Parts: sequence; structure tokens; C-alpha cells
Amino acid sequence: MELPVAVRQALGDSADRVELRDVAADEIGSQALRMMLLNDDQGRVQVICRNQDLIDLDSLNKQLGRDLRMMPSREQLRVREKTGLRALPALPSLTGLPTVVDTAVDELAVVALHLEEQDATLIVAGAEFQGLSGGAQHLSFAVDPESIRVNLDRPEQDLEQLNTAIKRFTGLRIQQRIDDTLELPPLPETAQRIIQLRVNPNAMMGDLVDIVESDPSLAAQVVSWASSSFYAAAGQVRSVHDAVSRVLGFDLVMNLAVGLSLGRAMAQPKDRPEGYVDYWQQAIWQAQAAGVLASLMPRNQRPVFGLAYLAGLLHNFGYLVLAHVFPPHFRLVCRSLEVNPQVDSSLIEHFLLGVTREQIATQLMSNWGMPDEVTLAIRHQKNPGYGGEYDVYPKLLWLGRQLLTERGIALGAGEPVPDAFYQDLGLDRDKVAQHFDELVGNKDSVLAIAGMMQG
Repeated sequence: MELPVAVRQALGDSADRVELRDVAADEIGSQALRMMLLNDDQGRVQVICRNQDLIDLDSLNKQLGRDLRMMPSREQLRVREKTGLRALPALPSLTGLPTVVDTAVDELAVVALHLEEQDATLIVAGAEFQGLSGGAQHLSFAVDPESIRVNLDRPEQDLEQLNTAIKRFTGLRIQQRIDDTLELPPLPETAQRIIQLRVNPNAMMGDLVDIVESDPSLAAQVVSWASSSFYAAAGQVRSVHDAVSRVLGFDLVMNLAVGLSLGRAMAQPKDRPEGYVDYWQQAIWQAQAAGVLASLMPRNQRPVFGLAYLAGLLHNFGYLVLAHVFPPHFRLVCRSLEVNPQVDSSLIEHFLLGVTREQIATQLMSNWGMPDEVTLAIRHQKNPGYGGEYDVYPKLLWLGRQLLTERGIALGAGEPVPDAFYQDLGLDRDKVAQHFDELVGNKDSVLAIAGMMQG
């Protein structure tokens, strides 16, 4: 295999002393390096660290006296086009930009750089790489994720961690109730009425129609959903009753209405990580994914479809609460997610805040009296090993995220799914893949529903 011209030029005299191996990116291991392109009003910078490490953007900016963030995708594309490469290996002189190298890289005996063009790996001796990076700044700005202990399975500690984070960042006195401490709004009246309706064994369709019609904005959106091409309703949908009885059904309208009313209780943050889909798109994707998976499970293992759908719809509610609780630090979370796409959001949030969006949302959902199935699904959705009460619901959220991420839906970092996970849920891997290919193939309709949620 020949080295790309830009890579050979960046290596200079070292080109004859490196080794090109036919090894894929996921086989490189801890010797792999990555490079991120950053900028601010002072100009552009490229930073190099070990592939698995989390870039501590706040630490980097403090050391440099800068306000760096990920370079916009269009500018990154122009940089790549100049090199003629689809992706940039972590070579200091490749782009001509000022370079900052994390000091942990200097300790590696060998480094590995992935070349996407050949799907191969460049093996460079550590001493050789130090020579290549001699003109760079060498600072300590990256963190090994193994050192970050996220609370995935100790929910009894959530409130203590949340209050510690609040005290640390806001100086507020620790109080017993999260809604007192954070001054969050109460559960919206529409959501309260629908949740009460859910547990009423004598509830009728007319009761739900009355609740939805009492909220003109919600009523208009229910009719819009039912009229959309996603549901392919025969004939014109003229009323909420028509939407519920003929197209959407009692259960789906209940869950969409709860999700929408809760979403409206919090202002949508104007900021978000570049490249991620927005809140309502994430909500609809995960809701649809949970619904597909639930419907494919064996009847004797199948969870309540409506609760699985609602859990998906509310899975990222902590994102809205995070922006409300920690507004100055939410921006840093967004910037850190951008420069650490391989790291799950829970690791980044725990590192920066000491608490995750899932922990925050769970406390609020508990105070609001949401169904336990939904609350536990939100709390444990990042822990595929959870085996407690109603464990099927968080498992469906975790699996749905992996399947959507694998198909290019930007929901964050993904993980491989073992066959045993499908077997535990009674799912056929190939059949699930087929249904998810169809779901993602229907992307325009899903996005249209998300657009309706935004009002």
C-alpha cells in the first residue's frame, strides 16, 4: 500500500521509517491517536491526544488563554479538501495549523494513526512521533475515561450527587426536594390530567378527547400528527375525536400529549452540540425505536407498548433540565460533546458537573409521579447490564440508541451489541435490523413528526 501524498509529505524523512499495516480503526487499541480541529476569534488550532481520551476543553482553554471550540463542519471540510483526504490522521504538520499535543502521547512507545483512504494503520515509533511534533505545544489537557466513575447503578445516591453539583455550581443551600432547590415548574396540568387518566380503569376515549381539546395548541398538533403522511390516514382528519378514534389510537395520543406537555414546560435551549439532532428529533427517533422493538418481542415478554413509547419520547428530558439548572455550564457540556464524539454524554457530564442528565431527569420524574416504568427507563438507559425492576424498558432504550447510531442518526457515542442482549429480549437480530433499516429509510416522515412537536 502506498501512503497518500499529503501524509508522505507530512512525515518528511520519517516516511521511510514508518510501517503501514492492514489494520482497521477499531483494532488499533490504546496506541491510537486522534486529532481535532478547533478555532476561536484568535484563529485555528489542531489538538492531538490518545483516541480514547476525553479532551478537557475547559482545561485546554485556561492553559492557552483561549475560547476554543470545535471548528464548524464547513471549515473542517475545506481543511480536509486541501489535503485531499477524507479524514485527517493525527499528524502534526499535515494541515500547517498550530498544534497542541497532550503529554500522555509523549509517553507512548508506539503510536498508531488510522488512514481512512486505505482503511489501514500507520505505525510510528514514539521517539519518531516526538520528533514530528517537536514544534508543537505539549500540554496536559486530556483525561482517561476509565478515571471517571459514572453512577450507573446506584440510584439511591442520585439526589446527594445532584445537590452536591448544585451547591458546587450555584452556591444554593442543599434542600430536600429537587423542585424546591431548582425552582422547576410543577408538572403541567395537561400532563397531570392524562397521567391520572392512565391509571383510571374506567377511562374512556371521550375523556382523553376532552383533555386534549382543552389545550388548543395540543389539539391542533394531534390533528396535524394524524393528518401527516407518516400515518397515511384514509380521508381527511377533521377533529381530535377523529384523530384518536380512527388514526392514532387512545394509547399513542396519551403518550404524545404527555411528552409534548412536558417538553413545553422547559424552554428549548438555543445551544446544542454541532452535528447532533435536536431535542424533538431525538425524542421521536427513540420513541419510534422503542415501539418497534417492543412490538417485535415475544408476546409473553413484551412490555406495555405505550409505556415503552413514552420512555423513548422522554429519554432525553434531562437535556432540557440540564440547560435549565446549569445554564453557564451547559455551554461547556455542548462544546465538550463536540470535541469528544467517541465519549458518552454521561461521562462528560459527570466529569464536568458531577451528575448526569439521566440522574437529574429521574429525580424530577419521581417528584412528578411519572410511571415507574418510565422513570426507571430514563435512569438506567445507559446501563445495559441493569437487571432490576422493569428492566426491559431501559434495555429497549439502550438497544434503540445503538441501532439508530449505527445507522447514522446522531444520538451520541455508540457501543457494539452482543448477540446475548438480543437473546435476553427474545429478539431476532436480523429481523430487528430489517425493521430499523425501514425506520431510518422513512426518515423524512419521522422528521416531519418531530417538526410538529416543535409547534
